[in-house]
Amino acid sequence: MATLGELCRQHTSLTRDEINHLKQLVSEWGLLADLCFADLLLYVPSTDSEWLIVAQVRPATGQTIYLTDYVGVPADNERPLLAAAFETGEIREGEIAVDQLPEPARMLAIPVRCGGRPIAVLSREWSSRTGRQLGELERTYLGIFQRFAAMIAEGSFPFHGLVGDSSAAPRVGDGVMVLDEEARVRYASPNAVSALHRVGISANAVGMRLAELGFNDSPVRLAYEDRMPVIEEFEQTPSVTLLSRCMPILAGGEVTGGVLLLRDVTEVRKRDKLLLSKDATIREIHHRVKNNLQTISSLLRLQGRRLESPEAKAAVAESVRRIRTIALVHETLSREPGDDVAFLEIVRPLLRLAEEGLQSPDRPVRFTVQGNGGRLPSTIATPLSVVLTELLQNAVDHGFPEGSSGGDVVVQLNPTEDHLNIRVINDGRGLDSRFELNKATGLGLSIVRTLVTTELAGSITMRAGMPEDFAAAGLGDQPKGAGTVVDLTVPI
Repeated sequence: MATLGELCRQHTSLTRDEINHLKQLVSEWGLLADLCFADLLLYVPSTDSEWLIVAQVRPATGQTIYLTDYVGVPADNERPLLAAAFETGEIREGEIAVDQLPEPARMLAIPVRCGGRPIAVLSREWSSRTGRQLGELERTYLGIFQRFAAMIAEGSFPFHGLVGDSSAAPRVGDGVMVLDEEARVRYASPNAVSALHRVGISANAVGMRLAELGFNDSPVRLAYEDRMPVIEEFEQTPSVTLLSRCMPILAGGEVTGGVLLLRDVTEVRKRDKLLLSKDATIREIHHRVKNNLQTISSLLRLQGRRLESPEAKAAVAESVRRIRTIALVHETLSREPGDDVAFLEIVRPLLRLAEEGLQSPDRPVRFTVQGNGGRLPSTIATPLSVVLTELLQNAVDHGFPEGSSGGDVVVQLNPTEDHLNIRVINDGRGLDSRFELNKATGLGLSIVRTLVTTELAGSITMRAGMPEDFAAAGLGDQPKGAGTVVDLTVPI
């Protein structure tokens, strides 16, 4: 379905400012539909002398008469009313035929004024068939709608200038107070009265100012002073948090009243505070785990210094490196909210650790990362970090043995919608043609194979490099069979 802006640009001669005016109106008209208990449709005159429906909204407080969306459909029998409202600049009312109804429906055509001239028509369309007398709430809400309709025809609604986001603001069903020009309460809906009772105000609010009731009236004062809507959240009592939105009603540029919408968001804010507390606790746990792992790593290094066997020292050193890798993941998680982590923020420190611990003056190795791994849950990031550490170790040990001239190791990260593809490529010594990963017995590759295929449910291949592999990694011209390419795919 085309958007309002697309339809206006394709079928009308409206300017950008006029289209933005209609967009602002549509962003606010859920409130109007709820106040008038009826469908609202927005019609614009097209360049081919037709009337085109460019937007439609149904009420949350009443029953719709349209089961189908008519956006992008030309008007039919509504045209006489639309033309009359548009040409005169005045609100018109009459009957229209609706396919789904056996009897004619009513239509209120409101000219939408912008820049001193009508640019569109907003219609309220509802069934005239009703089985009961309107109550005080319905009559009051319809009266408010009529006043907003007059503002639309006057050009003062929607409000001009910077207006706060109303998407999360209270709705009509949350609670409504109608105020006069002196900010006295003239009507309070049952839900608004309940909100007052929850904050300990049991007096009849009608005829009184909010400040006289002991209620926070700052949004009302600001809205009246600035002649603009004001959204404000405040703690009316230590145990009750309210979200309010005050909209002034204007006539001739003067404030003639206002509408105050109220929503009790106490439970929502309590949950927010609990989530913040839980998040802080989780990050503290990650921080402590990281500290404990670093303590274990230090103890192992102390133990390694007392060993005399080269094999034992190497085994302890590898254990220290693996523990530091896991500690690095917990350190990153302790700094970020939630249980997800930007994988690139783990890969970069891993490469620094590899540079510090794996290379030597007689075999300088440069480590580079390309791409972005996106965000990963810790359940994937932790074993994947261990896998990457082992692959870096394997690339240096087998690609650049002691005494070699060194080279480059490149880690390429390529996330897709549901997978993360990782390639580790080096331009060192080529892979033995008889090598088979499934038959490798080394501890490092055994760890890699087990973590990838079981814990990560992924796949891994290892092969000799091709010239196109090195070119894609920026490693220049290398012969076929040089270096090693490890391709790793993990579902995320």
